[in-house]
Amino acid sequence: MTIEKIGAAVIGMRMGRAHAKAYTDNPNTRLVAVCDTNAEALEQARKEYPAADAVTDYRDLLGRKDIRIVSVASPDYFHAEHSIACLEAGKDVLCEKPMTLTLDEARSIAAAVKRTGRRFMTGQVCRFTPGFVQAKRLIERGDIGELYFVESEYAHHYGKARGVGDWRVDPRREPFIGGGCHAVDLLRWVAGHPTEAFAWSNHKCLPDWPVNDCTICMFKFPNNVLGKVFVSIGCARPYTMRSVFYGTEGTIITDNKSPEMQVCSKRMQVYDQDFARIPVPINNHNVTDEAKELVNSILENREPTPDVREGARTVAACVAAVESARTGRPVKVERMD
Repeated sequence: MTIEKIGAAVIGMRMGRAHAKAYTDNPNTRLVAVCDTNAEALEQARKEYPAADAVTDYRDLLGRKDIRIVSVASPDYFHAEHSIACLEAGKDVLCEKPMTLTLDEARSIAAAVKRTGRRFMTGQVCRFTPGFVQAKRLIERGDIGELYFVESEYAHHYGKARGVGDWRVDPRREPFIGGGCHAVDLLRWVAGHPTEAFAWSNHKCLPDWPVNDCTICMFKFPNNVLGKVFVSIGCARPYTMRSVFYGTEGTIITDNKSPEMQVCSKRMQVYDQDFARIPVPINNHNVTDEAKELVNSILENREPTPDVREGARTVAACVAAVESARTGRPVKVERMD
């Protein structure tokens, strides 16, 4: 028996190219349409996916019965508008990170999900990155004992990645939210939702940009676990998300671009003097598995992970860090229940 494939569309063909490929490769979906206001990006998508309709206005997707899933991969400050419109039109949504840039918009998206009963998945891709998935597995298995300190970084050079039409160079897009949400969500996934943030920022690497280009934030996590996130969008080094997880009986060092992770563990009998070096596949932006999670949630009639609440909580932690850096004071992180 032939099963009808789920129709999918993608808004935003810069970040959305990986989404388009994921739906094309998934045996349960077919790519129906792509959308972008940038003529060059849309033409490139048209060449890569000639069977898909190419449109410039996302509203042309909303009334189509052959589209069940929409990936919202537009610039961050359009995420709320595009996501809510798609939800209201009866679509299930995979929204690229960050879910949005403000708490008010996060609440509006969450309200739309509740009102419409549609599925909403936040595209926090670190939860599908092999090195981070393996690290979480080892931590949950108890290989490094009880966590007491976690850290992650988002080290990038936006001077060479300004975005199509300079969309990243916008005062509405705080780098700690727009990019740093990767590292924040990773630590939240491993250590839980933080209760308090204390941050500092400076602006030395990209002086012509309208936002601070470096922020360091200390977080308080549940069970008295301490954490740190470092975000730099002007650093002179290759992009990385180096992350370290310290436990009472071991340490894990891993990132998103290395073919191995380093582990010290009493349980593994590698402790103090050297690291065990564990091979991991490199899949820096594993959108294939990300999209598969939403598709499987539809087929299995369940909610996807990370859902709208998880996306909103990561936004809340990032917003608290930005507010702390602005005021010089610790800020409580909202629960977003």
